[in-house]
Order: sequence, then C-alpha cells, then structure tokens
Amino acid sequence: MKATATATRPKAAPVKNTVHNDPVRGALLAALACVLVGGSFTANSVLADYPYAGGQFLRYGLAFALLAPFAGRDGARRVRALGAARWVRLALLAAVGMVGFNLAVLAAERGAEPAVPGVFVGCAPVVVAVLGPLLDGRRPRPVVLHGAALVAVGAFTVQGWGRTDAAGIAFSLCALGGEVGFAVLAVPVLRPLGPLTLSATVCAVAALEAALVGAIADGGAWLRLPGAAEGAALLWQAVVVTVVGFVCWYRGMQRLGAERATLFSGLIPVAAACTAPLVGTGSYGPAQAVGSVLVGTGVALGSGALNTLGAHRRAPNRRASSPRPPVRQGQAAGAGRPEPREPAGSSDSEVPHPAPPPPAATHPSAGP
Repeated sequence: MKATATATRPKAAPVKNTVHNDPVRGALLAALACVLVGGSFTANSVLADYPYAGGQFLRYGLAFALLAPFAGRDGARRVRALGAARWVRLALLAAVGMVGFNLAVLAAERGAEPAVPGVFVGCAPVVVAVLGPLLDGRRPRPVVLHGAALVAVGAFTVQGWGRTDAAGIAFSLCALGGEVGFAVLAVPVLRPLGPLTLSATVCAVAALEAALVGAIADGGAWLRLPGAAEGAALLWQAVVVTVVGFVCWYRGMQRLGAERATLFSGLIPVAAACTAPLVGTGSYGPAQAVGSVLVGTGVALGSGALNTLGAHRRAPNRRASSPRPPVRQGQAAGAGRPEPREPAGSSDSEVPHPAPPPPAATHPSAGP
C-alpha cells in the first residue's frame, strides 16, 4: 500500500463583520441624515398652508417611487418573505414614527412655541438608550447614557424654552414617542429587509396611511395641486430628506445600533440653528454655540467614534514599535510561513483577506 500524504491547510483567522461593526462610517451616515432633517425646517415653513395629509402622501409616495427600482427583485423577495407580525411592526413604524410624529409636532406648535416640542424630541436619545437595551434583554451602557444626557442638555441649550399650554405639552410628549418609535420599531425589520428595502417599504405604508388620514379628516380637500414653492419644498423633502436621509439613517443604525444612532438626533436642532440665519428665521448666538459643543461631545462620547479613531491612530505606532523575530542565517525573511488563502466567495469590496493566526492568537472581540 502506498501512503498518501495529506497536506494540512492553515485555518483562516475569523473575519470581523465590517458591515455591522463600523462605528466611524455609521457615525458619518447617521450624522448626515440628521443634518439633512435639521436643514429642512425652512421647507416645512413653506408648507404651512398645504393640507398636512396630502403633503405627507406626496412626500412618501414620491420617495417610494424613487426607492423601489433600487430595491429591485431582491427587495421584492424580502418583502414577500415577511410574516404578519413584521407587517404589523412596519405599519406601526410608519404610523408612529413618520405620519404620527409629524402630526404631533404640528399639533404641538398650535399651543406651544416650536422650541417646546424640540426640547422633548431632544430627550429621545436618553429614552432609547434605556429602552432599547431593556427590550433586547441587556443592561443599558453607561457610556451611551452619559452621552445621551449631554445630547439632551445640548439640544435644550440650543433651542431654549418657550410659551406652551397643556395641549402643547401633551402633543410634544406624543412627538417624543414618535421619535423613539422611529428608532426602536425599526430594529427587528432592519435585518431581514436591509436599509434600502426598509426605507422603500415603510414609505409606501406611510403614504397609504397619510391618504387614509386625509380622507377621514379632510374629505375631498385633503389633496390639491401644490404651488411652485410648495412643489419645490415637497420635492426637497421627498428626494433629499426622505430618500437620502432614510437610507443613510438606517445604514448608520445598522452599523451603530439603535441607541447609539439615536444620539445623532441631537444634531437636528444644531443644524436648524446653523441654517436659520441664512434664511432670516433666527440667529446663532452664544447659547447655540455652547449647546452645539455639548451635543457634539455627547455624540462623540456615546457613539464610540472617538475611541475607534484613537485605536486606528495608535495601531501604526504599535506595529512600528513591535520587534521583528530574528532571522536565521541562510534563511530568507518570511520563509517557511504558510501562504494565506482567500476564503471562497470573498471579495475585496466586502471583507479583507484573512491571514493565518499565530499559535497563541486570540479571537477578535465581538461587535459593540
């Protein structure tokens, strides 16, 4: 019998999931989404006289029409695979976090100055930082709680407080619930649908719900042809705030988690305060500057972006200072080392090429 030699192939090191554990990219995406929302308050003022439900129907209906082709057949397959429980969650997400939230803000501003609902909505990071982990069966993270508290204080400092009545307080609390629901209700459906398909699906559901609300509340007057300025404002809200903003928001949440992504909602009043002087609807003074610093500090602390950037900066120094192993005489450096093999199905755009671990290597830590 001939003995057959079996070559042992070195095992590849476990690859970290770079899509769901990328704090820096997730922070940039979440920040962009919230800045777009904060900068859209000028468009909201143009639509003050347009029927609320009709405006929501046009905004979310146009956003769905733009997003659906990009979702494609894969998105349609994912939607068909959803069960009844997840469809109920999608309906609640659209009703509470989108249509209901905007309706609550408008109702609150009838009896209160705009700063009042803004202050309540600014407390959403604190609520999500506590509620999200509890719903997930784990304890809240102290660093996220501390960052959320700074964000809430900073948002209050930027906006201040204003005149209000009992109805204004009540509807402001409803707006807070809508902001919290927009983050918490999306978590279970974000994984099976993905950011793009989730954005398209929830916009379609929100458009149908807005049409239903308009038909019940306003009858035949719920929808009319918008004027030139109103049409431009609706187009901005649909294309920039909804299509770009929603996809960036859910991609950021996919990388950061709901409690850390919601920290960036504190950038909404900061962006609004920065753009108000450009259109003559407000000023940016010392209070806004102090509040902006508090929001930025809370976001950086709670999201973990600073720790990640610091780790990336320290990594080259550690590699440069680590001693190289001695090379035997007559042996080239690196001889005898097994060649790393690329796992089947991998690509440069998705995951890095894994390298064989040393004998005493430890597994990388789990995601945040």
